[in-house]
Amino acid sequence: MPVTITPIQEKDCWSGSTWTIEDENELAALIARVAIGQSRVVERVLRATGDLPHGYPKGGFDGARKLLSVAKGDKSYHRDGWVFQVIAWIAAHRFDDEALIRAPQMIMADKGLDGLIIEFDGDGIARVVICEEKATEHPRQKVQSAVWPEFEEFETGARDNELVASVTSLLDRSGDPDPDHTVANILWEEKRAYRVAVTVGENHSSQKGRKRLFKDYETKVLGNVDRRRAETLFLKNVRKWINDLAQKALAEIDAAEAAKYV
Repeated sequence: MPVTITPIQEKDCWSGSTWTIEDENELAALIARVAIGQSRVVERVLRATGDLPHGYPKGGFDGARKLLSVAKGDKSYHRDGWVFQVIAWIAAHRFDDEALIRAPQMIMADKGLDGLIIEFDGDGIARVVICEEKATEHPRQKVQSAVWPEFEEFETGARDNELVASVTSLLDRSGDPDPDHTVANILWEEKRAYRVAVTVGENHSSQKGRKRLFKDYETKVLGNVDRRRAETLFLKNVRKWINDLAQKALAEIDAAEAAKYV
């Protein structure tokens, strides 16, 4: 697997993991597949830890390139954010290979949920995990300005309609015989949990740095520590690294399209 995870925890404040990229080429190949529209193929690979099939779809290449490219004059933030969401999705599968995990959105800068995870136990749904995933050069500022306010809004129940719709759709695609009934019986105050994932530099890559990074988490989301998950990916130069990774994914897409004519 291209991403490995190492568990971390800050007492009763939060728990989660740090991510390490083991194979950038393999990661680029998975990202290319997701960009082409084959997230279900990638998910089967992640669950079975097997190899990607040789075949590709007959189309979707131009749209995939658009997801992984930055138009002239534009900033790379939206592209970088989408790539990081795919990495976060892969890491979520590494964290819990039995959870239902919503595939990455195929529209950059979508204002909805960054990600959604449904975790299970012997009694059914254990947690519905709301995800915020940010590729940033300023992680603490991003967490304070963009992540905590989102979590606080969900905690009030103001966006439960969005949550209900997303959970119902994910359960429906998983084969739940009556997703509406399942969702209607969820006690949202008890089941709702959160996951923040961010890129970090040297300042936040240590235990003390992560403590500063996720300061106040337990005051934004009250309750048991399992309601608060925190994930980090250390990158010395986040913009360059994601751009290089995107170029490798684009090369995979070019090769896939060329193979149609062989």
